[in-house]
Amino acid sequence: MKKKKILVLNCGSSTIKFSIFDVEEKIFCLIGIIDNLGTKNVCAIWKIFNNSEEKFFFQKNLSYEKSLKFIFELLKNKFFEYYRNIIGIGHRVVHGGDKIFKTEQITSKILKQIKLSINFAPLHNPKNILGIESSLKFFPHLSLCNFAVFDTMFHQTIPKVSFLYAIPYFFYKNYKIRRYGAHGINHFYVTKKSALLLKKNINTINLISCHLGSGASITAIRNGKSIDTSMGLTPLEGLIMGTRCGDIDPSIIFYMYEILGFSILKIKKILTYKSGLLGISELSSDFRILEKQYNINMKIKFAIKSFCYRISKYISSYMVALKGKLHALIFTGGIGENSSFIRKKIIKKIHFLGFKLDVVKNVKRNFLYYHSIHKKNSIPIFVIRANEEKMIAEETLRFL
Repeated sequence: MKKKKILVLNCGSSTIKFSIFDVEEKIFCLIGIIDNLGTKNVCAIWKIFNNSEEKFFFQKNLSYEKSLKFIFELLKNKFFEYYRNIIGIGHRVVHGGDKIFKTEQITSKILKQIKLSINFAPLHNPKNILGIESSLKFFPHLSLCNFAVFDTMFHQTIPKVSFLYAIPYFFYKNYKIRRYGAHGINHFYVTKKSALLLKKNINTINLISCHLGSGASITAIRNGKSIDTSMGLTPLEGLIMGTRCGDIDPSIIFYMYEILGFSILKIKKILTYKSGLLGISELSSDFRILEKQYNINMKIKFAIKSFCYRISKYISSYMVALKGKLHALIFTGGIGENSSFIRKKIIKKIHFLGFKLDVVKNVKRNFLYYHSIHKKNSIPIFVIRANEEKMIAEETLRFL
């Protein structure tokens, strides 16, 4: 019997994650990633789980379009059994604007709306569109079986008091300018996983979920639903990120434009591509590089301290949103999962809230999808590996 498969594409700003989900067994049989896109050395890694085979591939200056073609040809030529049994394709899409609030079958109308929403997610939506259009071209027989799963979906439960900006109401009423949030797919995944770990009904748990990576956001979750999140109209607001500024005084934009004479386009590029950890450190947005030089370079030290301070401030403020009732703090995303150094610095700043870090558990390299890093008398602290692909696969299967 042929086993049906779902292809999941998660097209990020600098990475493309791809995976094959087995519909009958409800597991991934192949997971891969193309990393360092936009740099000179692009690396592709894929792993097959039935025989634990893992392969690496390096190529200089591999473009985004060529990377997608590489993935599809890899599936067709090396994993034909998977390739020929694909019945649907699930795509992560960051923003659907004010028109889309749930998983959708990708039609020309939906694709048009995703394109119209590029201004809401200028780093991500163009890449998401490339993934969709490439899939439609390479898998024409699956043209009715492509589905978009939106990062903003989980945040539709945020109350008006949290999503409304203090600008004339006219702009919300007529143009739907409001907080939309992002990383919702993974925030929802860690919510489900936390309910299992805590042995509680998902509709009763209160969490603070810290998705820390090149893009970073924090979400307050009450009774299993998002009630506040750090990203706003676009993924530019909130925490200090790899190249994004996060929260700033809006007057900085006026100053750059009126006094320094910068164009709006140049300011947009500075705040989106040249700021954050890269802007402060003046070296890199890659945390793996920055962390190694923390005690050597003062600018890097200051960048990381600022990063941790902003996260700590958000966690503390979300205790208000949760009325002081918190069941667990979650670290997820590339930095949240892999940097014990950052977790230690953050917990140290918020220990007065009832968090007590187990230093040994924190530094122990753990290859499980989740593990705890707290002491017995602490509010639980979990490290949960991001798994947007599982949520996308499940949503795609639900619609199929």
